[in-house]
Amino acid sequence: MLLVDVDGPLNPYAAKPHRRPEGYETHRLLTPRWEAAERRRLTEWGLPDKRMKPLRVWLNPDHGPALDALPFDLVWATTWEEEANAYVAPVLGLPELPFIAWSSLRPVPGGGVFWKTPEIVTWAKGRAFAWIDDDITEADRTWVKEHHDGPALLHRVDPRYGLTLDDFTALTAWATALQ
Repeated sequence: MLLVDVDGPLNPYAAKPHRRPEGYETHRLLTPRWEAAERRRLTEWGLPDKRMKPLRVWLNPDHGPALDALPFDLVWATTWEEEANAYVAPVLGLPELPFIAWSSLRPVPGGGVFWKTPEIVTWAKGRAFAWIDDDITEADRTWVKEHHDGPALLHRVDPRYGLTLDDFTALTAWATALQ
């Protein structure tokens, strides 16, 4: 399985704000989850009637076919959860994918381990997986080695560039070595 995060790997949000990376298209999305979060913020600031600003998302339509061609079953591992199927997958030409439904508590495991890491290991149930995310660190890799019985590749993607050819090459090499 390839567990796919949206913001960072697919949406290089940390790129220069005035210049999207080559190959990416700009999308303005107002998903229900984003709209609810923005409404809460505006209300807290005393601006409940202010117009909500959609989320700027940069997506590269070439990533859909490239992800689909990898030797993996794709799974969303993003805070977008089911909204990735409604808003991201169609832009990339991907089918509806399974997604990890995160716990509403999101306990932080400590030691620099990302909150997603224990939930991913629990979800994987010992199955082999590769995970692409921009928040992966050595602490996460160590935690997975200590708590996951199957093969795992935790591959960090730079959120300034999103997925690159090198990332696709590394994922393919890892999956091929498992066969």
